Amino acid sequence: MSSSRKSGMLAGIFFVLAAIASIPALALYHSVLHDPRYIVGSGPDTQVLLGACCEIVAAISVIGTATVLFPIIRRQSEGMALSYVVGRLLEAALIVVGIMSLLSIVALRQHAAGAAEGQSASLITTGKALVALHNWTFLFGPGLAIGINTTLLATLMYRSQLVPRTIAVGGLIGGPLVFASSVAVLFGLYEQTSAVAAMAAVPVFAWEMSLAGWMIAKGFKPSLTVERPTDSLAFNSRIATAATY
Repeated sequence: MSSSRKSGMLAGIFFVLAAIASIPALALYHSVLHDPRYIVGSGPDTQVLLGACCEIVAAISVIGTATVLFPIIRRQSEGMALSYVVGRLLEAALIVVGIMSLLSIVALRQHAAGAAEGQSASLITTGKALVALHNWTFLFGPGLAIGINTTLLATLMYRSQLVPRTIAVGGLIGGPLVFASSVAVLFGLYEQTSAVAAMAAVPVFAWEMSLAGWMIAKGFKPSLTVERPTDSLAFNSRIATAATY
């Protein structure tokens, strides 16, 4: 099995893992996200911790897709490929910040058991602030950032024809759509958890799963994944030149 075939399979697995890990996280977070008194109650901490574990897997998988695909997609456009890697790193970082905000609520709840009424009020306010932080990271990570990242990768796939263009078109539609939807949420046109926002996210999910399925089952076109010697020499030359400054 060629290295590009292995990379395609691994990238596809990372896409699937990211999707599978992300879906149960919101369900597991339901209590901490929707009950303002969670921080002063006897909340189900185990569920929140499991949700955090799911999101950690998602964040690792997000980084995995970028690092595995970079050696292949940089042969098509080094600048866009690097932008995709940076975008995925930012997306993963925002996911981790969201995890930390909810774990902070759990830690505060555990250390504030039996707090006085006045302290409870301040804890509830703090909890609401941390939930708001999580919601913002969710908007900017799996919303705005994923919209840009999807558009970048889909553009590379469409131009290079590493996968069928019908698959790439799905990303070219889904990326701008989820980005526009996130902007609408940002300006308060509808809620982040509304049916409209959920529907806007469906094309991106379909694109990622179809791309993952193709990469796992078929891989990339071999003729487009072979790195030419001149390309490698040029890339190494640019790295060496940059290192002298």
